[in-house]
Amino acid sequence: MNHALKRISLAILAMFLLLLINTNYLQAFEATSLASKPYNGRALSESNQTERGNIETSDGVLVAGSKPSAKPGDFYKYQRYYTNGPTYAPVTGYDTLYSASGVEQAEDGLLSGSGQQLAFRNFIDMITNKAQKGATVQLTVNSKAQQAAYEGLQNVLQGTGHIGGVVALDPSTGKILAMASYPSYNPNVLATHNGNQLNKADKHLIGENPSPLTNNATESLLPPGSTFKIITSSAWFSQDSSRNPSSEVYSPQVLTLPQTSNTLHNDANEICGSAGTNGKTTIEYAFAQSCDTTFGDLGMTLGGSALSAMASKYGMNKQLNIPGATSATSSYVLPNSLPLTAFSAIGQYDDTVTPLQEAMLASAVANNGTLMKPYLVQKAIASDLSTVASTQPSVLSHPVSPKVASYLQQMMTAAVQQPEGTSYQYNAANEGGLEIAGKTGTAQNQLNGTSASPDAVYTAYAPANGTPKIAVGVMIQGGGYGATGAAPIAVNVIKAYLAAVGQG
Repeated sequence: MNHALKRISLAILAMFLLLLINTNYLQAFEATSLASKPYNGRALSESNQTERGNIETSDGVLVAGSKPSAKPGDFYKYQRYYTNGPTYAPVTGYDTLYSASGVEQAEDGLLSGSGQQLAFRNFIDMITNKAQKGATVQLTVNSKAQQAAYEGLQNVLQGTGHIGGVVALDPSTGKILAMASYPSYNPNVLATHNGNQLNKADKHLIGENPSPLTNNATESLLPPGSTFKIITSSAWFSQDSSRNPSSEVYSPQVLTLPQTSNTLHNDANEICGSAGTNGKTTIEYAFAQSCDTTFGDLGMTLGGSALSAMASKYGMNKQLNIPGATSATSSYVLPNSLPLTAFSAIGQYDDTVTPLQEAMLASAVANNGTLMKPYLVQKAIASDLSTVASTQPSVLSHPVSPKVASYLQQMMTAAVQQPEGTSYQYNAANEGGLEIAGKTGTAQNQLNGTSASPDAVYTAYAPANGTPKIAVGVMIQGGGYGATGAAPIAVNVIKAYLAAVGQG
């Protein structure tokens, strides 16, 4: 009997010790994880008893805020709201009863006031009996550039069933000046405190096709088309220091492809330059006119490995970590034959990029060959107006030398400013003296034949005759020619931003 009681006592003691260990483990090591779980009722209640911080643009425009709940007997003290919701939805994301996205998710600790950066401020508020409040998160986004980007997408894509995205960057810092996506949604429908309404709104948004919840500016991948010629040119110049924009390159009217009976033609079967059907022209002229045969031949000469290495230097084949913006990986797929290498060199094989990647191409060129890491959040400001967090610019890579970058700048400027350029309609004379440097892309998804509705792509920076202030990437699914489907949006974003900062 004594032995039985002893065994029972030891078992109870062991269970007690295990319970004690588990309790202490949960409190010491799992508290943060448990508190952040989406269905933690206590955490939800606590987070909604504190006024959540604002989200503002770099020029002081409020895009997300909190106000006292107007619902009688509401369990939650504050109601989240979004101004001009669809325009900024890809940036702010949403904050609901059970989940969050975008900046709302990435900066939740600062916005909710629970972050370690605010611990001292919260302590002061507690002893002074002042209501705790989350920090204001200031974005890098400029309101004028963002508005121009979203309105441009909406005007082109509304009712088409297609998608599109725009990203604008500050070349010298990597600040994201605009990040617009279409279709979009209104985050206010998800900010409700009514669980049934939230589930209904969520189900409706998930059921839409194409999905408005996808940030097409950073998550959707489309072919780059002829904008990839920036990468092909970069590899070609970097291979031989004697080459320059005046160097002559083979520019046939029709490029014969080895190992196949297929051929590569220029758009409308045009002759590239004035040297005849099988002559040579300068690479600057071929770039400005966007001659596919020229760059297809250069691609085969360089080889897929050289193109892949240069694409990676510009940020392709690498996952970007941008707090507040989920980013898909732009990719260059190594071709397994010379003909496919020719098509990949003009962005027509399996190359896929995001609008963000397009902006990064122009940004690196504009910044003399240095690609800065894109970022979306500039700083966080506590209730006492002190800065509690900030982002410092950092270098992502050096795709090309300053010398090669100067060659690319010259060619991108020629593509807009010279009569043979594919986007000559946006030259300085037509844009009030503003010099824009850019490259068009018209991406067809078939190796042979044409698509009734190719994707329109454009990447550009400005001013081209001074210190560049903005680089833009635009991609429009089914938008047609890059010069007519995507370039007008980029130009309007550039002009809106430069006017906003006093450079227009």
